[in-house]
Amino acid sequence: MKSPEYPVTDDHIHFNPRGGRGLEAAKDFLRAGGTHLFLVSLPSWTLGVDVSAGTDYGEVFDETLRIAEMIRSTGLTVFTVLGVHPAEMNRLAERMPVDEAAGLMMAGLDCAASYVREGKAVALKSGRPHYDVSPEMLDASNDVLSHALRLSAECGCALQIHAESGPCDDVVTMAAAARMPVERVVKHYASPDTPLHPSLIAKHDAVPQMVRERRRFTMESDYMDENSRPGAVTGPKSVPKYTGRLVAAGVMTIEDCYFIHKDTVERVYGVTVELK
Repeated sequence: MKSPEYPVTDDHIHFNPRGGRGLEAAKDFLRAGGTHLFLVSLPSWTLGVDVSAGTDYGEVFDETLRIAEMIRSTGLTVFTVLGVHPAEMNRLAERMPVDEAAGLMMAGLDCAASYVREGKAVALKSGRPHYDVSPEMLDASNDVLSHALRLSAECGCALQIHAESGPCDDVVTMAAAARMPVERVVKHYASPDTPLHPSLIAKHDAVPQMVRERRRFTMESDYMDENSRPGAVTGPKSVPKYTGRLVAAGVMTIEDCYFIHKDTVERVYGVTVELK
């Protein structure tokens, strides 16, 4: 395999050897021209982990680190993002009061933050439901998100958030209250109108214009790696293939590739992106 001309970073991707293709999907990303990726921890139940204390999330995080090491064997650079998926609230609220569920999720985030402090992860993840929930559950979810913002500020790391479609303007105020730089709050599955840092799904029709405007954004596949939903949300090849098509069409230059896949990534996450 020839050396890549430019870096290609997938800002949000999952690999699950238990229920998906695992290493083979990572090899697809590599063969398509991918060089760097942010491996995001999966919801606890997808890995068969039942949580009753914050430290129980450590099983999920340790599995994520194990998968990361497996993927690094291919030559890819892997950064890990650990946290508690906002949909955990619904699951936990089936067996405990909503306030207790929120407390358990915050404890899980405390556990994730300890991995960041130890240098085992580069960012946290949190958010709030992207679907309709009761006012009580939404308030509790925002409390969890505020806690994640405070932890990220304390750790000096980025925070990826899952949330509803649209700009999520109110998160700017929440970030300010937590003393968290808003440019390090990454809106996963973003739209271009967000005041947070946008991570756009590969193939998003706003990408060419944002390239022309020299706006900062990153690209993601949100590949779920579930055999029951092959290719959801997009396949593991999507970020490198779409980047390559834009370069071939003259929409994106090599300089643009470095700006998006290296410079912006380094600015948001505080990591180093180098070609091997």
